[in-house]
Order: sequence, then C-alpha cells, then structure tokens
Amino acid sequence: MESLSTDFAQVKEGDEVYLSKVITERDIETFAEITGDCNQLHLNNELAKRTVFKGRVAHGMLVAGLISAVLSEFPGIVVYISQTLKFYEPVRIGDKIKAIAVVKEKINTRNELKLQTVCKNQHGDKVIDGEARIRMLELEG
Repeated sequence: MESLSTDFAQVKEGDEVYLSKVITERDIETFAEITGDCNQLHLNNELAKRTVFKGRVAHGMLVAGLISAVLSEFPGIVVYISQTLKFYEPVRIGDKIKAIAVVKEKINTRNELKLQTVCKNQHGDKVIDGEARIRMLELEG
C-alpha cells in the first residue's frame, strides 16, 4: 500500500494511492451473507458455467468495495461523498485486484478531492472505472 502525507495541504493533483487484494471464495460467500445478495451467478458454479461468464464471478460491489478501502490511504479521516462506477470485466476467484485512486481536482474551500477510481486485475485489464468525491475532515480540539 502507498500512503500520502498527513496534511490535506500537501495532497496534489496527480497524487495516487492504491492497494491490492486477491479475491477469494470466502470473500464472495461472506459478502453474500452480509448483504443478502445470494445471486447464483456468485455462489453456484454449475449454474454459472451455463452463463456467458462460464463460471462463478465476484459481486461487482464486493470489488467496488476495494475503492472504499483504498480511500483510507489518504491522510486523516475521509468521508465518501459520491461515487460513479462502470463495470467492464468479471472478477473471478483468485484474481488479484488493484484498486487505484488518483487526485484529479482539489476543492480547497471544503477539503474535498475529486478522484479517478479504477480497479484492474492481475493482467492489467480494467474491471471497474469511476469517479469519487471525498471530504477530508479536520479534527477538532
């Protein structure tokens, strides 16, 4: 994992944070249990083999959750304001996903950042692309 400085003023356009994670069968099963999303495409390999995907795939929002995780690499306390997502490729058990957030714009009056967000698999293929907006909170006292 890469971390930036601990001061919003030092964050610059073009700065990047990232993290990587291998998606496991346990991740998919736990996500289904927590969210109640028990779509058989994620849980039933025999049924999923008969689809265009030819096997089980991870929940899109499970993979998108890695974007949320990478935002904690920015300094201080970060609050999500918005996120857009576009899904490109399926993610399978064993895929290593790299979530990346790049600062595209600083909004100094509100301590906000506009970010390009992307997730890529181990082959460098883009699986998710989007844009996030976050606010970096100042601590009181």
